[in-house]
Amino acid sequence: MIIGVGTDVASIDRFAASLTRTPGLGERLFTAAERLLPDGQQRSAASLAARFAAKEAVAKALGAPPGLEWHHCEVHSEPSGRPFLHVTGTVAAKAAELGVRRWHLSLSHDAGVATAMVVAEG
Repeated sequence: MIIGVGTDVASIDRFAASLTRTPGLGERLFTAAERLLPDGQQRSAASLAARFAAKEAVAKALGAPPGLEWHHCEVHSEPSGRPFLHVTGTVAAKAAELGVRRWHLSLSHDAGVATAMVVAEG
């Protein structure tokens, strides 16, 4: 059963400018593990924008409740590159309340836009 669906887009240039203009924004939005590639290098602005869109899409799939913490929704990648969600704290609590048992995530970025789609399955 589908509990919720969320989608979001982010302008990569605008997101990159926000990260540059606002010191600490990257740390507020993403965990240390999310900000790094498997080889330890920093993720690109496009990759981070897609991950930000994913967090927004998760909130929408949950009905956009207040009080969700950015770090309680993490976007990671399998060795194959396939993205997946790891939720804890406020996000996990709301998901459990709604009966979410599984997440589906798709990320993309092209032509200056990053996009994410999330399906919350019960």
